[in-house]
Amino acid sequence: MPPVFRFAPSPNGYLHLGHACSALLNFDLARQAGGRFLLRIEDIDPARCRPDYEAAIYEDLAWLGLSWEEPVRRQSDCLADYGSALGQLTAQGLLYPSFESRSEIARLVAERDAVGTWPRDPDGAPLYPGSAKLISPDERARLIESGAPYALRLDMAAASEKAGELTWIDRGEGPGGEAGIVVAHPQAWGDVILARKEAPTSYHLSVVVDDALQGVTEVVRGQDLFHATGVHRLLQHLLDLPFPAYRHHRLIRDDLGRKLSKSTRSTGLRELRAAGATPADISRLVNLP
Repeated sequence: MPPVFRFAPSPNGYLHLGHACSALLNFDLARQAGGRFLLRIEDIDPARCRPDYEAAIYEDLAWLGLSWEEPVRRQSDCLADYGSALGQLTAQGLLYPSFESRSEIARLVAERDAVGTWPRDPDGAPLYPGSAKLISPDERARLIESGAPYALRLDMAAASEKAGELTWIDRGEGPGGEAGIVVAHPQAWGDVILARKEAPTSYHLSVVVDDALQGVTEVVRGQDLFHATGVHRLLQHLLDLPFPAYRHHRLIRDDLGRKLSKSTRSTGLRELRAAGATPADISRLVNLP
């Protein structure tokens, strides 16, 4: 079977040079390997994702000379798939609802920081500090029935014990130069959110479900997602999903060394095109042949 690559942007802003680097690398690797190249639209955040941004993704990628298989998978059309995965994790006793608001969680973190630094995940966000796992089943049911907002969290301790040690193969390198066989450390993320009452999936859950359903064999993405692969390997194991090979590539940064964001207009593909840049210029700017 030919290898399958994918590029999966979120339509919550316009594409920039960092996106171009990842998209071009995936496309070129797929072509060199005689494989397939897929485009996926990760639009699970209705508050930030917009149709005009999605249309711009197609326009910018076509301008770069990329083509992809149709139909394009849009996550907002596939919520039943994520619901099924949540059902499997629930049946294993690995999910629980937490009812604290964001402000309540911030207060709990501040209280814990006052007596000693509360642990952070690899992205720098504080781990979940609450005690929702201690709420009785009857009280959980009462709160849900009352309409209280909640987040569905993965019981990381129970899930990690169930899975044991996990690894993945990385054909690129992590932020610290990690490559080859990498040991996963999902515990570093604490009890991650896999869904909310108002958003029936999360990035971590949907990305592993999508990759499995689409038959993706090669995940090529930026180093900023290297550590998150530990969570993805854990979910793949728990859901009995195949796992791809990974290649984490360097990030394109601005003049101050910061990771590019969609608000960085000087590196936006639309702005560069309007200023007269060509697709060859873009490849040169991201150091691709």
